[in-house]
Amino acid sequence: MQEVGSIIGKRGDHIKSIRDGSGAKINISDGSCPERIDLQALPNSVPKPPITMRLIVPATQCGCIIGKSGSKIKEIREATGASIQVASEMLPSSTERAVTISGIAESIVLCMRHICQILLDVIFFDLYIDHLTFAIQN
Repeated sequence: MQEVGSIIGKRGDHIKSIRDGSGAKINISDGSCPERIDLQALPNSVPKPPITMRLIVPATQCGCIIGKSGSKIKEIREATGASIQVASEMLPSSTERAVTISGIAESIVLCMRHICQILLDVIFFDLYIDHLTFAIQN
């Protein structure tokens, strides 16, 4: 019972602090059953496990994701809370590089939106330049 007492603390201070800090429901029973402490966490109080997703991006487009001196990738990290890494080497027998995104699901979705928007902007810009070049030549 001494171990339980150290968890409870003087006048229940430790257990109150744990309850208040975590939002968990903690029941402490008498010594008549093997489980003396029953801990039940609220659904929102349990941390979500990180998820990792890997994208394959043309190496020619990776600079747009990284930005000048890493400014764009830093902006994406700060805006989404996701971890994002662009591989420095191309994939074997390929002209593409892996972009790895890690974090909770919501962060990854936001990060994907940012990356897709960047890639769409690049595609539309390239199409616009091609159109201008064609118009100037004709």
